[in-house]
Formats: sequence, structure tokens, C-alpha cells
Amino acid sequence: MNKVILMGRLTRDPEVRYSQGQNGEQMAIARYSIAVDRRFARRNGGDEQTADFINCVAFGRQGEFAEKYLKKGTKIAVTGRLQTGSYTNKDGQKVYTTDVVIEEQEFAESKGSADGSTGYTPRESAPAPSSADAAGFMSIPEGIEGDLPFK
Repeated sequence: MNKVILMGRLTRDPEVRYSQGQNGEQMAIARYSIAVDRRFARRNGGDEQTADFINCVAFGRQGEFAEKYLKKGTKIAVTGRLQTGSYTNKDGQKVYTTDVVIEEQEFAESKGSADGSTGYTPRESAPAPSSADAAGFMSIPEGIEGDLPFK
């Protein structure tokens, strides 16, 4: 089984290009890398944190999603498969590659959290319930039956 599950932050904006698909239609290919935290205990008792930088490639709709919604710093969770390959560079040296081919990707935090806010916007204080029965239910004031979203 070849299955990879990662959560991390994009290290740069996705690089997207379009290629001819099998049916002659355009297919998006998005490449990006994510920084995935790695924690390990030091011998001297300190806890040090570092990151692995994982290259990812997303094809088709997943590539279009990356182009439209992902940017540097976005925290995402991805699943996919590991794919290795190699090529010969212009100096004649063989270069080995390892990428995660994305099958699913989703946001791992709310937009408010990414901006540094809590995402909670307090409303104006609501009036205190005037009367509640023993079960904790309030009586509905008269004259608002038409404004209720249920019957």
C-alpha cells in the first residue's frame, strides 16, 4: 500500500501550469511544497522542533483547487501517494526526485486562525432571558410567530 497523510504549511505559492490532457483538454498541474513539523527529543533533555519540506504535485481538479485557494503559509492536510523518479540534468548528472501525488487536500485551519485572529467575533450582548420554565425553556414573545424559522 502506498498512502501518505501529511499536515503542514505551504512554503511558497503553488506553481501552476497547464498541459494537454488525454482528451485534448487543458489539465492543471500544481507544484508546491509543505513544511511538516518534526519533533525529536535532544539528549540534553530539550525538545527541539524542526521541519521536513515535502514536495507535492496535484493534477486536474486538485491542481485547479491549489491554484485558486492555496498560498504561502496556508495550513493544509493532504493525502496522496509517494512517487519517485529520476532525470538527467543539463550537466549530465542523474537527479532523483520524490513527490507526493495529491489525491485529496483540505484546509487544516480556519481563515481567521491563519490571519492570527481567533475567528470569534462577539455580538452585541443579547438581552437576558426574561422567563424560563423549570426545564430551561423560554416562552416566545407574542407577535413574532411569522419571524420564526420553524413551526
